[in-house]
Amino acid sequence: MKYLKALIYAGVAFVLMGLAFAWTGIYNIAADEPHTAPVYLLLQMSRNQSIQRRANDIEVPDGIAQKKRLTDGALLYAGHCEQCHLGPGLSSNGLQQGLNPSPPRLDAEQHNRSLQEQFWIVKHGIKMTGMPAWGETFPDDALWAIVAFADQLPRMTAETYQRLTLPADERP
Repeated sequence: MKYLKALIYAGVAFVLMGLAFAWTGIYNIAADEPHTAPVYLLLQMSRNQSIQRRANDIEVPDGIAQKKRLTDGALLYAGHCEQCHLGPGLSSNGLQQGLNPSPPRLDAEQHNRSLQEQFWIVKHGIKMTGMPAWGETFPDDALWAIVAFADQLPRMTAETYQRLTLPADERP
């Protein structure tokens, strides 16, 4: 009983200290000031575990890399993702520099996330990162098209990217 009582007091004290810390405004939340290493590690771990847990039951549609899906995904990506995540042959437009955390360059990084995890991120977004929940705007088919296209970006040349992201009426 003594142990339980001490545990409850310690828990209450911990919560009160956390509230006092937040209330004082000591922690700098400015986007141009990076998180401390422990905070960054905690946020990164929480993000990764949360995405993995929630994406487990998502089923990838058959024919994920069909030409039409990739073509549709290219146009959606160019219109809604490119400004933050860029694409092959594109250099920073300045927007990425002001975001913390910086959005990943999907063309430069080999995806270490499954298609299910990528879909979950695109559909639900990630709090306090600037990554919107596109599931509020687009149906799942459109989101899968974005995921299918983005998954190809690390292996795509700048010329191919430019060709695929041109609207149909502007293609040669």
